[in-house]
Amino acid sequence: MAVGVLCAVRGPAEALLVQAAEASGGRLSVTRRCADVVELLAAAEAGLGRLALVSADLEHLDRETVVALHRGGTRVVALADPGRAWLAERATACGADLVLAPPTDAEGARAVVADALALLDAVAPDHVPGWLDAAATPTARTRRGRIVAVWGPTGAPGRTTTAVNLAAELAALGRPTLLVDADTYGGAVSQVVGLLDEAPGLAAAARAAGQGTLDLRALAALAPLLADDLRVLSGVSRPDRWPELPAAALDVVWSTARSLAEWIVVDTGFCLEQDESLTYDTRAPQRNGSTLSALAAADVVVAVGAADPVGIARLVRGLADLAALGLPATRLVVVNRVRAAATGGHPQQAVLEALARYAGVPDALLVPDDRPACDAALLAGHTLREAASGSAARRAFATLAERLVVGAPTP
Repeated sequence: MAVGVLCAVRGPAEALLVQAAEASGGRLSVTRRCADVVELLAAAEAGLGRLALVSADLEHLDRETVVALHRGGTRVVALADPGRAWLAERATACGADLVLAPPTDAEGARAVVADALALLDAVAPDHVPGWLDAAATPTARTRRGRIVAVWGPTGAPGRTTTAVNLAAELAALGRPTLLVDADTYGGAVSQVVGLLDEAPGLAAAARAAGQGTLDLRALAALAPLLADDLRVLSGVSRPDRWPELPAAALDVVWSTARSLAEWIVVDTGFCLEQDESLTYDTRAPQRNGSTLSALAAADVVVAVGAADPVGIARLVRGLADLAALGLPATRLVVVNRVRAAATGGHPQQAVLEALARYAGVPDALLVPDDRPACDAALLAGHTLREAASGSAARRAFATLAERLVVGAPTP
């Protein structure tokens, strides 16, 4: 049975490719000639084609489009003019399965069709156009960076405090670190560390990733240095800006970040709901996509809870929800603001016993309540290491950083 082809190619190359596909010995059949991305996606979601031939400069062709096509089982072959090498780089960054030069004659069209058939047969093309070799690739780290997603249930258990101070302690150990604010409900990393909260940050990185233009240089420019070995990628300043952080684009951001820093600490939102009512609309943005994307990419998930009866109950339920996601990441549990006033005369013992009994967590790391030190750090826009280096809370975060570094696999 012939494989359906969706053709969204501009110019004279379209007719050449249609003729070549129809002359492929019954292996390919052009089922729809699409004028734009909207028509292309509609045809793909209707199951009309397993192969999409598209012009790399097609308006609104971005990573979200390619992800939607892939989700429907459609492979993407992008055609980019050899004289515009940046288009090939952009198409590759957007996730196109194959990038080729558009044909100028029947023989060239047959070659494109042959490469497309090889792609469908899971055989890589036996050549790479020479004009792609000229694409400059920034020097990346030889060791793949590790992502730490800092998550916690609703109720302000201290996710941002943990993320900021963990990143600061990792950097203090001489580990190049990137701190990312991916909380779309109440992101506050910029304010906590004393940066302007209107910086483009993660939203700009996601836009660049969606357009296929994000590279190491661009990401580094968006993540200024806060201290030695510590960069900060600020988040969205208002909750209503959450659509600016689509999961598909963030997947590219995480991948690029791994080449920029040894440790990437991501402050995430609390909600793990996957918007099930929208699952049939593959182009609809997901409200919690940024959090779920970070958790899926993470090597380590630090689950944060508050040390009071309500906070512990929420943490126990949250850990069960987290486990239901089936994440492969290592999990560490941190309990903030441990104090006798909220848990009784032996707060450390009470918290550890509760987590061991109800959540099966015997080794949670406890952060003592040190309100004066935390308030002083927040007022000054500093980390605990800068504002109160002798703080008991700061020592707990330093222990967490050391635990992560010691537990990390050697390169």
